[in-house]
Amino acid sequence: MTILFIEINVEFKCVCPVIIDREKWTLVKTIIKVDRERKMFDTKAKCWKNSDETLFYISTTFLSAEEFCEAIRNHWGIENRNHHVRDVSMNEDNSRIRKNPHIFAKLRSFALNIIRVNKIENINMALFKHAINLEKVLNLRGVL
Repeated sequence: MTILFIEINVEFKCVCPVIIDREKWTLVKTIIKVDRERKMFDTKAKCWKNSDETLFYISTTFLSAEEFCEAIRNHWGIENRNHHVRDVSMNEDNSRIRKNPHIFAKLRSFALNIIRVNKIENINMALFKHAINLEKVLNLRGVL
């Protein structure tokens, strides 16, 4: 296993903890530990507050710390562009659908893809406007 250290906006280092059952974890080449420190504005208290978190990743490849850092940032870019939009705009985390939820997840993905193909930036507004006007939905590129 590799041990890597790098300092950028967040402390980024790979650590080598003891893996008790090596036979089950033969594909793991690197374990990455990211200590992240960020500031968030608390609108109620009207002040900035520090938020610290530690993230762990496992990898089946050997890369440099810079390459791991780029891969992790790319991963979070996907999270911000896709999952965050689904959670906030489509309220997916609060969904009460229990039977076949994967079908509705695919429908949400379909709706987001149609919105993005049509280069619509405000997804909340697009969902609202298109929900009350079926003609607008049918006029979007990629629907028919």
